[in-house]
Amino acid sequence: MQNTLNVEQSRQMLKALADPIRLEVIHALALGERCVCDLTGDLNLSQSKLSFHLRVLREAGLLSDRQSGRWIYYRLQPDALAALEAWLAELRRHCSQDAVPCQE
Repeated sequence: MQNTLNVEQSRQMLKALADPIRLEVIHALALGERCVCDLTGDLNLSQSKLSFHLRVLREAGLLSDRQSGRWIYYRLQPDALAALEAWLAELRRHCSQDAVPCQE
């Protein structure tokens, strides 16, 4: 993931994070990689429902996964979080700038 997000990337990430279930997944992965089997139990979700939300987060670039045997493990993608953080910092930096006066 690049350091600067474009409009589509920021929209996709924010849309993925806006869903309450996906935000719970993010919180569940905040302490490190987790097996999908653990996530289904901890989040009280069916595997099909969890898989849908994991796919959305992965497609937004927020998660990576790896397979080990028959299990899939998910983790947060630090580069994506850094890019999102930089994008938000850029918004914050410009939000207090005064407008250029209008010409009459």
